[in-house]
Amino acid sequence: MSYAAFSTIYDRMIAEDVDYGKICDFIENVFIDRGIAPVLIADLACGTGGVTLPLAARGYDMIGIDRSFDMLDIAGRKDKEHKILFLNQSIENLDLYGTVGAALCMTDGFNYVLSDKTLLSALKRLRTCFMDKGGVLIFDVSTEHKLKNVLADKTFVYDTDDIFYAWENKYYPKKKLCEMTINFFNRTKRGYRRITERQLQRARSTKEIKRLLVLAGFVNVECYSSTSFSPEREDAERLWFVCENPK
Repeated sequence: MSYAAFSTIYDRMIAEDVDYGKICDFIENVFIDRGIAPVLIADLACGTGGVTLPLAARGYDMIGIDRSFDMLDIAGRKDKEHKILFLNQSIENLDLYGTVGAALCMTDGFNYVLSDKTLLSALKRLRTCFMDKGGVLIFDVSTEHKLKNVLADKTFVYDTDDIFYAWENKYYPKKKLCEMTINFFNRTKRGYRRITERQLQRARSTKEIKRLLVLAGFVNVECYSSTSFSPEREDAERLWFVCENPK
């Protein structure tokens, strides 16, 4: 999953489905609810900066981290005034220069870590090496219900003025993996340019995610079905998790 060509149209593709303003409101409400005031925040799998930049505009010192150089290049060019530190790293091999008061991972970042063992190792490393005592971890995931029942074995077609794309999904129940193949046709001056992006996401139940967080040493784990702190629902397509590094 390089995102090399995909990065150029990522913002336009996701704009209709993701409200970054509401996500940032939720994050700040978590800070209030947990009684913390982090100065430095790490945004894991930050992509093109959809959360990183607006939080910087709200006064937080941000570090944006992503495994895709192309995504970070776009994020860096969008950062006109905040001088955000962007690091080309994966979640699995995080290596910050110190600790942060909060860590974020939005829009499915942890779904892309396919192995429980790898995710557990990454969570332990994040908590023990790079988070302040009492720091908070906030992330969302596409749910098992969504990958298994909403996306599985379905094709979605989108057609805009200059981009056409077909999004095909195949679900493998034994491995709880959803394979996504997205074919884009982007109109250019020389005609249409085809881009094919393939991704894999891992489905995990709430019980499995909470177990990994507890094993990693996090405490005060909560799960919500929306950015308005709604209780978890079985039919939720996205869940929001909040937990803390012990003080």
